[in-house]
Amino acid sequence: MTITDGKTVAITYTLRLDNGEVVDSNVDQEPLSYVQGDEQLIFGLEQALEGKKAGDSLQVSISPEDGYGAVSEDALIDIPLDHLPDDGRQPGAVITAVGPEGQELEGMVSAIHEQTATIDFNHPLAGQVLHFDVTILSVE
Repeated sequence: MTITDGKTVAITYTLRLDNGEVVDSNVDQEPLSYVQGDEQLIFGLEQALEGKKAGDSLQVSISPEDGYGAVSEDALIDIPLDHLPDDGRQPGAVITAVGPEGQELEGMVSAIHEQTATIDFNHPLAGQVLHFDVTILSVE
């Protein structure tokens, strides 16, 4: 049986960046199950798996446009320092904010200035080419 829309698929994967750093893997752990076509995976990976079958292994590189997107300058927001908790006033601190529709947004403090901090609300993997090693365990 091949992977097509509506099929439930179980995979193991390892995700690496261009520098070889492993940023995520479920090898030797619980498989990742998803429904093909339900947009539960990033677009590029779901497309690469289309038509494959159980037992197949593949290596695929996903461009930022088909992964987590390009880095957006619009997602870099300067806010007054006094709006941050004390432990959020350093580069690398992760903060949670409320978006315009009430959703929680996670951002990282990327810079501290005299009166403001720059918060980066881009996905941490935005702008990165993603390299996946995938083994398809089952297709139902």
